[in-house]
Amino acid sequence: MQSEYFQYENESTWTDLGAGVQRKIMGFNADLMMVKVKFESGAIGVMHHHPHTQVSFIESGVFEATIGEQVTTLKSGDGYFVPPNVLHGVVCRQAGVLVDSFNPVREDFLG
Repeated sequence: MQSEYFQYENESTWTDLGAGVQRKIMGFNADLMMVKVKFESGAIGVMHHHPHTQVSFIESGVFEATIGEQVTTLKSGDGYFVPPNVLHGVVCRQAGVLVDSFNPVREDFLG
């Protein structure tokens, strides 16, 4: 299981997740997945947890991020790390895009 080698921004489509959030898979194999997540201002990435390790990069925008009991504001160029099974979520304060990486692959994102 793996994606094509190259992903082109203008050739791939966003999946509408509702409530001002869209997702686009940028590449994956069984061990790793990278996903872009676009948020409208005020949209919420609800608090959740999963067995995957996650590292996220703020490509654009401003987000209030909660990981466990820690809360901070992150902007373009910042990032965060989420260990497996730790409760986390974001609130988008200024429209933007997160680039999320997961280990292993998020099979639930593949349909």
